[in-house]
Parts: sequence; C-alpha cells; structure tokens
Amino acid sequence: MSLLSDLINLNLSDSTEKIIAEYIWVGGSGMDIRSKGRTLPGPVSDPSKLPKWNYDGSSTGQAPGEDSEVILYPQAIFKDPFRRGNNILVICDTYTPAGEPIPTNKRCKAAKIFSHPDVVAEVPWYGLEQEYTLLQKDVKWPLGWPIGGYPGPQGPYYCGAGVDKAFGRDIVDAHYKACLYAGINISGINGEVMPGQWEFQVGPSVGISSGDELWAARYILERITEVAGVVLSFDPKPIQGDWNGAGAHTNYSTKSMRNEGGYEVIKKAIEKLGLRHKEHIAAYGEGNERRLTGRHETADINTFKWGVANRGASIRVGRDTEKEGKGYFEDRRPASNMDPYVVTSMIAETTILWKP
Repeated sequence: MSLLSDLINLNLSDSTEKIIAEYIWVGGSGMDIRSKGRTLPGPVSDPSKLPKWNYDGSSTGQAPGEDSEVILYPQAIFKDPFRRGNNILVICDTYTPAGEPIPTNKRCKAAKIFSHPDVVAEVPWYGLEQEYTLLQKDVKWPLGWPIGGYPGPQGPYYCGAGVDKAFGRDIVDAHYKACLYAGINISGINGEVMPGQWEFQVGPSVGISSGDELWAARYILERITEVAGVVLSFDPKPIQGDWNGAGAHTNYSTKSMRNEGGYEVIKKAIEKLGLRHKEHIAAYGEGNERRLTGRHETADINTFKWGVANRGASIRVGRDTEKEGKGYFEDRRPASNMDPYVVTSMIAETTILWKP
C-alpha cells in the first residue's frame, strides 16, 4: 500500500495530459475563501480559455435555496504549489446565471474602475502589507502564547529570531516559497510586533492584479495553516489590551506621482483622501474601530492626518519620497480583513477620477 504522501505527490504528467484546476472564490462573509477542483483535458495559461463553472450559493450565504446557482468566471491563473506539475489555481468572481455580478462580487466593480481610460493612463501601482495572526487550533489563542496567559510585553518580537520570540516561522517560510512558486509577486515577509503575528507583502502590482494576487496568497496561507493544524486569523484586533492590531497598509503611486514633480500630485491626492475619510473607513474592513484607536502605531479612526515617516498618521509619506520629490505614499487605515479589490479601486477612484 502506498503512503498517503506518495499518492498526494504523484506526478500526473507521467500518465496523463489532464490537469486539475482549483477554482477559488470569496464566500458570503467577504473573508471566507472557498474552492473546488475540476479536471481539464490539458494545460491552460489563459483564464479566458477556462470554462465557467457553478456552485451552490445557498451553502455559502450568497443565494437563496430555491435559486441557488452561482456562476464562477475565471479571472486569473496561478501555478498550484500543492499539486504542482501543470495543475493550477484559478481566482474567480461570481455572477447570477443571467450574468449579473452578485452583491458580494467586489472584483467586478473594481475592474470597471481600473479599466477607466484615466486610471489606465496613470498605471496605478500597489504594495499590500498583509498582517495576520496564527492561533492555536483548540483554544484560539496566539501561537507561542501560554494557554490562558500572556507572553512578555511587545518589543523583542518584531523581526525577531529565537524560540522565545518567533512562533510559526515554518508556516511563514512555506507560504513565502509557495507564493513564489505560484507566480505571485510576493515581495517579502517579517515577524510583527505582537508575538504570533506575521506579515507578508504583495507588489508592486498594477491595478486589478494586486487584488487577484493578494486573494491567491491568502488562499495559499489558509491551505498551509490547514496542513499545519494552526488557525489563521485576519481579525484586526485579535487580542484586546496593550497589543498591536493587524492591518493591511496599502502603498500606492501613480505615473504622475512617480515622475518629476510627483510630490505635489501626492499632496493633492492625500487632500482628496482626507475629504472622503469617512467613506474610506466604512469600506476598509470590519472591526477596524477596535484597531484604529490612536495607539499602537495607528491614527484615531475619526481623525485624518498625514505626515512624513509618521506611523501614527492615517497616511504616511516616506523620507525618500520627500527627499526625491516623487514616489509613493502609504494608506495605513485598511484593516487586515479588508477586501483588496475594494481598497485598491477606491483609492484609485478617489485620487484619479473623483472631482471634489
């Protein structure tokens, strides 16, 4: 009898042209990542060549039981780091049988914004910093924390090394390599301020691809933590008290910002973001008020302010950007559970398309 691992690692190309495509979509809560696999006759590299598929939306909180069919439209392909070979992961968005995007399909509206000629001309770049917390499976308490107790205060854990400072590095490194294998533009990882908390960065990516890549990276992380027997949390404030929350800082620039004189364009963009602060906060993640308290490297949720190298501001401009007179800025307001399609497209809409 073969070992289970032998069967999982079978190389299909030795015996068949067929491949497995794992169709991935966002469920009804906006943070539950769903997927199912199907067999295709051969390798595919273009999403438009993939068949549409359907699923039972009544089981994901996205359709009533009497009319439960939701249609998956393939939008982006990544190599599958779990099955390997020619097998693929497919990021999809969701529609009714009549072709209308369902309410939880945030990608469709984002794609319309990113396809606007004024936005296309500005080639918006994004760098997304995804913070997350690893929890012990049965007690839902951070990895490395004593059960029912607390570790030493924050300080030694950020970018730390050592058995008493870094918890879950094997998961983090496995995720890093799996994302690179998949073709995701993951640009780095680091241990975060709260023990058991980590961050990975995706980008720079252009337009809608930033959302596709972050969702693919989240899916891969969910799968790796599943194997490791650890719970993945995107809660923006998993532990109350004197502990850092979890955000998804969004770095952003346009062609005009990256060119000579870009600093003035940046300042005008930040001014516009300030005018729509409430609208952005409302779209930047559930429970964000627990994180944006004005403490732990955040600005208060009701206050909009920006500054150079200020991690207590809503918008941070880097020293290099100030010095060179061009570059990018960082929106520090999005929570770790934000939808990247919503956040990235909203920033582009406000700074490029919106006329106050």
